[in-house]
Amino acid sequence: MNPKLRDVAEHAGVSVRTVSNVVNGFRYVAPATRERVQASIDALGYRPNMAARTLRRGRTGLIALVVPEIDSPYFAELAARTVRIAERRGLTVLIDQTDGDAEREKQLLHGRRSQLVDGVLFSPWAVAPAELAARTDTVPLVLLGEHDGAAGVDHVAIDNVAAAREATGHLLATGRRRIAALGIQPRSLNATARQRLAGYRQALAEAGVPADPDLEVPVRRLHRVDGHCALLELLDRAEPPDAVFCFTDELALGALRAAADRGVSVPEDLALVGFDDIEDGRFSVPALTTVSPDKDRIAELALDRLAAEPGPPRSVVAPHRLLVRGTSVTPAG
Repeated sequence: MNPKLRDVAEHAGVSVRTVSNVVNGFRYVAPATRERVQASIDALGYRPNMAARTLRRGRTGLIALVVPEIDSPYFAELAARTVRIAERRGLTVLIDQTDGDAEREKQLLHGRRSQLVDGVLFSPWAVAPAELAARTDTVPLVLLGEHDGAAGVDHVAIDNVAAAREATGHLLATGRRRIAALGIQPRSLNATARQRLAGYRQALAEAGVPADPDLEVPVRRLHRVDGHCALLELLDRAEPPDAVFCFTDELALGALRAAADRGVSVPEDLALVGFDDIEDGRFSVPALTTVSPDKDRIAELALDRLAAEPGPPRSVVAPHRLLVRGTSVTPAG
């Protein structure tokens, strides 16, 4: 038989109200009393009735984080930051992986976790704008990353157009002119790749460099193997690029390996810039130049939107910066 609050109170020699205050994290309990109650909780093996607490509070203290690939370094790092920041706010994060599958994304969008959580942070790849507009679930939702046609939904993202323009502008400033854009996903409903392509094209136009459709390279996925295969094909052309802007660091790391396989020197013969600032890029040889989204700030802003009072949806822009490293410039000296 599970012990109850009254059992703990009798064991600790305090009131039931005092035990309740300790269990619910009420601050104004004397440290000695708190320690005595906690010792009784541990000795008796008391566990709060979470269902009852949920009914009383009208909230669970749980939020869902829905990502396409938890084994993707970017999403893994973002998830880790979200968990840590949520914990400081007294929240627990449940993580769902969709693999970018449209049906799984629809299920989660329309309330598969609603009875469990107080809010959902969602990074969709496959759901159409109409699905977002048709959502009837009342649990707060915040999209992470851009999504075309996502009017009426809170979302938090960096300015992908500006970030891509900055990355491409950096390559242009080093004297490169045949700059490939690697990472286009024509069948994806996620707007991020399209916005990065738009920023790439803007930088070329501002520099007076004509865009070359042959240098705008589609990929099936955003993984290392896709970057490796794509750059091998580019390097085998009669006129290979002298620089590549990769839409993710994973693509860039695969491309870096392809350059090594072909004996192409980076950055002397080929400059590379990635996107995401994953930890692996700091340890590649040369270290990877990359656009660094502020993942901590993305998590903070998204959690702020979940906790906000009901009101009009907002699009919140998180900061980013370009980290210039060895794949785009030769170290001085």
